[in-house]
Amino acid sequence: MRIHRRAKKHTRKLGVLPGSFNPLTIAHVELAEAAMSQVDEVLLVVPSALPHKEYFGATLEERVGMIEAAGLGEAHSIASTGKSLFVDIARECGEVYGPEVRLLFVCGRDAAERILEWDYGREGAVEEMMRSFELLVAPRGGVLAAPERFRERIHALDIRPGHELVSSSEIRERVARGIEWEHLVPEAIVERVRGIYS
Repeated sequence: MRIHRRAKKHTRKLGVLPGSFNPLTIAHVELAEAAMSQVDEVLLVVPSALPHKEYFGATLEERVGMIEAAGLGEAHSIASTGKSLFVDIARECGEVYGPEVRLLFVCGRDAAERILEWDYGREGAVEEMMRSFELLVAPRGGVLAAPERFRERIHALDIRPGHELVSSSEIRERVARGIEWEHLVPEAIVERVRGIYS
């Protein structure tokens, strides 16, 4: 894991927001800002490679640059990693921040369901994962019905209306079709996004 910007020297509760950020959206910003009500710092993690799809659109440097230029608060850090699974990112965060840090992955309902329902190929993998980190889950097309056994490890994250269904793919499609998209990215990066995706 490469830290591009580290907000704090000592963090007890770290919110981890992994994403492709291709491009950064107002939904990403809303998740990061909302998470600050429950953690000391939010780390936005950008993968340098994707396991199941081609790396296209913005380069890694451009994605990190968009996050840096978006003007997130002082309690937000940025990192890139060659890993994409939450369990691997959690391990790397433990190495950087120390084993005593409490990790809370920030995601939407759809991502949380994939994490909890994925076939990891062995019995007990989900339980093991959920012991190493917790989830902060925002509504996205509905509210997560957390399994009883994980109720203490999964926490609701309230976000403002209008952000639940905003996605990077929607922005790329709107740019390609010449449809208004500027309101879906932070104002500070509109020209960067236009230059990369137009």
